[in-house]
Formats: sequence, C-alpha cells, structure tokens
Amino acid sequence: MRVAIVTESYPPDVNGVAHCALQTALHLSRRGHDPLVIAPAPAGTPAHDPATRPPAGPADDLPAPVVRIPALPLPGYRQVRVALPSRRLAAAITAHHPDVVHLASPFVLGVRGMAVAARLGVPAVAVYQTDLAGYARTYLGAGAGAAWRRIRAVHAAADLTLAPSTASLRELTEHGIPRVRLWRRGVDTARFRPELRDEALRAGLAPEGELLVGYVGRLAPEKHVELLAETAALPGVRVVVVGDGPSEGALRAALPGARFLGRRTGADLARIYASLDVFAHTGPFETFCQTVQEAQAAGVAVIAPAAGGPLDLIDHGRTGLLVPALDGGALRDAVAGLRGDAARRAALAGAGRAAVRDRTWEAVGDQLLDHYAEVVRTRAAGTAVAR
Repeated sequence: MRVAIVTESYPPDVNGVAHCALQTALHLSRRGHDPLVIAPAPAGTPAHDPATRPPAGPADDLPAPVVRIPALPLPGYRQVRVALPSRRLAAAITAHHPDVVHLASPFVLGVRGMAVAARLGVPAVAVYQTDLAGYARTYLGAGAGAAWRRIRAVHAAADLTLAPSTASLRELTEHGIPRVRLWRRGVDTARFRPELRDEALRAGLAPEGELLVGYVGRLAPEKHVELLAETAALPGVRVVVVGDGPSEGALRAALPGARFLGRRTGADLARIYASLDVFAHTGPFETFCQTVQEAQAAGVAVIAPAAGGPLDLIDHGRTGLLVPALDGGALRDAVAGLRGDAARRAALAGAGRAAVRDRTWEAVGDQLLDHYAEVVRTRAAGTAVAR
C-alpha cells in the first residue's frame, strides 16, 4: 500500500504529533508498505528551498523519504512551525500515487493535503491529536467555538477520523463529526523500562535523597506546569522538569527549587524516566498523553489530571492516581501521600507497567492498517455503485 503521510510536525521536532507520525512511517515500512512523509521544514532550513530527505536520527529510524514544505515559526512559540502555501505538497502527493492519504493532526498543512486527496479521488484518514479548542481558550481566552468549526470542517471531509481516547471520541461525536473510530497510541516498552534506573543520576538530582517528582513535555501555557509549584515546596521533594518551550523563563521563576534539564530524547530520556519516583503530568488538554504511557512503561508511579486522555490510561488507585484538573493543591496532596509510602509507589508502578506491556506500536500500527483497508474498500464500493 502506498501512503502519503501529511503531518503538521515531524522529527527533529519533539512532540506527540511528530512522534506518532514517525512511528506510523516506521510501521508501514516494516510491514512492506511504501510511505512518503510531507511535513513543515524544521528550524534552520532555508524557507525558500527545504530539502527532501529522511528525518534526523539513527540510521535504523529512517523509515521513509520526507518532503519538507517551507515553514515559518509561530510568533511567540518558535518551536511550532507553520507550513507556508507551496505547490510542493500537491506535487509530492500526486507523484507518490497513494492509496491513502494520512493526515496527522490536520490544521494547516493537513487541510491542504485533504484538498489534494479530494481532487485526486484518494481516501483520507484524519488523525485527531490536538485539542485546538483548549488551546484557543488558553492563548486567546476565547475562540473555542471557532476552533471547533475549523475542526468540524476538516474532519467531516475525511473518509475516517481516528480519535486517540474515549474522551476525544465522545467530544468529536458531540460536535457533529461523522465516521469517528478509536485508535490509541503505542509505547516502546523496550526503550522505556525500569531497569534503566540510574542511582548516580538520582544522586546528582537529589543529593539529600529527596523524592524525585518529574514532568516531561513541552513548556507552554496550555501544559500548566506552574501547578507543580506547591509540590516543589514540599519538604523532602525535588521536582525535575524535562523539556523546553516558551514558558521556560516563567517556570524557572515559579519553581525556583526545581531542576530544569532541557529537552531530552532517546536513551537519555528513558534513563531519566526510570530514575524518577513519581511522574506528574499537569496539562488538562491532552487528547491522549503519551508521556503517561512512557512513565508507566518505565515503572514509575504516575499522577495526572482526571481529564482527556489520562482517563483511559490510568485506573485510579491501581495503575496511577487521577487528580482534579488545574488543582495544584490536589496534585501536591497526591505527591505528599506517596512521599513516605514506597510500597504504594511500587504497587502503582508495577500495575502501570503491566497495563502497558501489550500496547506496542506494532499492535496499534496493525490496527491502523485495518483502518486504511476499510476506507479503501468503502471508497471502491462507493465508486462502483456510482458507476
């Protein structure tokens, strides 16, 4: 099967959309299919002439050719790249002769990809990954209605929309989006595992033997990492923040005792996860929340908001703890309850690890192939009836 993956983000970017698009391309290639990735040009690429090349990374992580579309940084958030209008998109999709166009979190580039797929008569599968309405409320204080109108227009045109969690599926359906199915995310349990716990790293981060509480993710307003301030003030607790983004300066001021490690990836990130005692996620707008799964795979007790994707990932009191969204005090109290209870932390960590053991990218990748086959069959049947 020939698949054109049109994504709003791709490595070297580090975020959920980029990671999922990369894993999709890897799985297609491993299964003998022919993927092509079309993505915004990364920072440092000349806007007038982005290269066509595989993504940055180890040689065994180069699953498909990548067509880079000229892009500019989003004002005030330079880590986010927005693709500019370009004939390169239509030319790349057309030349690839895809059986399916895969649209990863379509909003700008994905909308144009949808139009090309429609013009070519090729079925499109749209993957919902970003809570644009939540972002509009965070950044603009309004605009959720307009965001949903945009989401509805894009996804209603797709042959199939894939939602990453039951909360997202329900929300999409309630907003009138048809043909929605559940498609969760996988996790690399070979990379993220408890055996990578590093006592030397722990000693450097918490020299007095403090409880290590970590956050991993983008440092942006919608993530509300400042909610860790009350946790960071607890005696015997050290907060570790992994990631970068526009909120880093403000967060350093809000969390003066925390250790900021910057962006980490690969084996380095896996070692940090495994060395934590507690993983705490703060963002209330997660359509899935991949970092929760990664922490569970690493054998770490997890605390997350009772909203969005984490509701599917955490069985409260068994595989982790859920706290009210946007409640820093509740997060602090949950950490305080685990601080002196190593047995409970171990129980939560063990159950969390067991829960994700079979959530491999291979398994969810094969589910995606089934969705592709379904839209191809449905489109072919509709064409036959029309004829």
